[in-house]
Amino acid sequence: MELIVISSPRPVSNEAENINRLFEAGLGIFHLRKPNSDLESMHQLISHIDPKYHDRIAIHQHHDLAAEFGLKRLHFTETERNKTPISELIKIKEREMKISTSIHDISALNELSHFDYTFFSPVFDSISKEGYKSSVSADFVLEKPKNSPEVIALGGIHLGNIDLIKSMNFDGAAVLGAIWNIEENQRVDILKKLLKTSKAS
Repeated sequence: MELIVISSPRPVSNEAENINRLFEAGLGIFHLRKPNSDLESMHQLISHIDPKYHDRIAIHQHHDLAAEFGLKRLHFTETERNKTPISELIKIKEREMKISTSIHDISALNELSHFDYTFFSPVFDSISKEGYKSSVSADFVLEKPKNSPEVIALGGIHLGNIDLIKSMNFDGAAVLGAIWNIEENQRVDILKKLLKTSKAS
């Protein structure tokens, strides 16, 4: 089962160093989501992440940075997805890029055949967003339509519940608060435990 880490939307102390350590510890995919960051700030952050990890980074904003840094993954928010012609998505895929998006309603899977994967949230009560409550029942099982992309569970996932994600039929899990809402010196250890659990699921 795939495990993805999403960046904190806010600046983090020693952020690039933290990201490098997560990759060194075995992280496969990192989503860089900074909705309030300008182009220069994003450029600065990526430039301090080891280039050998750049092809594992998906960016949510400032997609033009992908070409400069050799990034191979672009994420489209729901708003961006609805504004982007399918022909443009096909061109991006032809450049051997992975593209992802986000949904909050399972019925939207029918419209995502051009995407490699999508986040679905919130599966559990969010750790990082106060008041962002689970949208599924405890016995939820995902049923994917034909030609559906992979579906990655997001929202409130931590060591205590990540093992439930597989039984819900998700293809993977994404974590945010479980990594960034803890002490810096604990992040690598928690990531390793999350990776071990996700691989065992």
